Amino acid sequence: MSENKTKPSTADVLSFINAVEPAGRRADGLVLLERMNTLTGMTPVLWGPSIVGYGEYYYKTSSGREGLWPLTGFSPRKAAMSIYIMPGFKAYEDQLARLGKHKHSVSCLYITRLANVDMDVLEEIITSAVARMKEIYPQWKAYPEIG
Repeated sequence: MSENKTKPSTADVLSFINAVEPAGRRADGLVLLERMNTLTGMTPVLWGPSIVGYGEYYYKTSSGREGLWPLTGFSPRKAAMSIYIMPGFKAYEDQLARLGKHKHSVSCLYITRLANVDMDVLEEIITSAVARMKEIYPQWKAYPEIG
């Protein structure tokens, strides 16, 4: 089984976000950074070249794939802001109906502009998802332990 390429690094998160283009995505990234810092109470860490992650957990799938991944995080991608809701969205149907303009996959929430969503609802989803991940993975850890 191959090793995960996306790993935590010592790269500066704020420098990464300040370099994001276009300017609107950068501004949303700065807002999300501040909100997620407060909501999680954790130090953000850059995973790979473009994921701002909070904490980490070890997983192993039934197919044998295993590795580390953030409890939650986001990536200010060109097409949309990707927000990682790792337990998935089954428990958040009500919140998704109230969130505003978005798309989602299994564990990724895609938002083109934070102005298009209800930030209180987004914060509710993130807070609940982090709490759920801590229950599912009691051995999770927070940073700044990188290595």
